[in-house]
Amino acid sequence: MKQKLYNQLTDRKKAGRKSFTVLIDPDKVDAAKLDKLVSLSVDAGVDYLFVGGSLVISSYLDECIQHIKASCNIPVILFPGAPSQVSKYADALLYLSLISGRNPELLIGQHVISAPFVKKSGLEIIPTGYMVIDGGAPTTVSYISNASPIPSDKNEIAMCTAMAGEMLGMKLIYMDSGSGAKKAITENMIEQVAKHIEVPIIVGGGITDPEKAYRNCKAGADIIVVGNAIEKDVSLIKEMSDAVHSLAVNV
Repeated sequence: MKQKLYNQLTDRKKAGRKSFTVLIDPDKVDAAKLDKLVSLSVDAGVDYLFVGGSLVISSYLDECIQHIKASCNIPVILFPGAPSQVSKYADALLYLSLISGRNPELLIGQHVISAPFVKKSGLEIIPTGYMVIDGGAPTTVSYISNASPIPSDKNEIAMCTAMAGEMLGMKLIYMDSGSGAKKAITENMIEQVAKHIEVPIIVGGGITDPEKAYRNCKAGADIIVVGNAIEKDVSLIKEMSDAVHSLAVNV
């Protein structure tokens, strides 16, 4: 199984280089919006583009990814909300297992159904332990997953969940408070998790300004993902990217 992007992620972590990712929801962009997002991402030095959402009710996924690939060389990684959200045109797939919940369908059930199709896609598959953290408001991901998020002040639960995910073979840990979260994941929780695992940590949800992105990286996040804030203000892409990438100089 090819591991090009995963190896790149681990190499960046070892070198102390932080990564900034823009999350694109195919349901919320048209060709014009996509062109603007991609252009700003290229100019800002964005490292990765995640494509996906909790629903993806349009049939725009393949076309969206092809449009991105034709416009830039930024790697495109699928962040799926369901097994149907797979496109052979992407570079890699975060194969998410909801390790913070107790819904067996999202731990392994849907994976069993999707496995033949995912295998056939030829994508680089990256097993990812997905942890939903309470962001202070009901989010699409918590509703769709039918699972209670980890309380935002329970650092030990987050730490032990991440440790278990790593020991079960997850190659990434994704901590997410969800799109539209009122509050982002605390630096204390990120730091506690980062101290106890070695795989790269992705953090997303509720990150609305460059300062928060910077602090999350300093706490131990390796990859910062921003979607909702950029949908509201695309000019944040450059500021967020600069904040994340400044850490490599200071660590």
